[in-house]
Amino acid sequence: MLVAFSVAPSGAPDSDDSVHDAVAAAVRVVRESGLPNHTDSMFTTIEGDWDEVFAVVKRATEAVGTFGTRVSLVLKADIRPGHSGELTGKVERLERALDAQG
Repeated sequence: MLVAFSVAPSGAPDSDDSVHDAVAAAVRVVRESGLPNHTDSMFTTIEGDWDEVFAVVKRATEAVGTFGTRVSLVLKADIRPGHSGELTGKVERLERALDAQG
């Protein structure tokens, strides 16, 4: 499965509206998990089985929780049993389709 998620604190004590330190803590958890992952400006996507992916999301959410009194978590999952390598495979198929269309 692929899970794309975004997690951010609210109620943080600093007033600069930046959450980069909290997001960095979450991304560090994801990267240390060893699961295939990709981070862009809006989401981090990780690939693995249900239990391992959601365990990482939980730890990342807990890491962000130390930066505020509340945490907002948004996620989207692509659950496709029997498939792996989809973190890059989906993008590769898209690029081939774009090339074929000229």
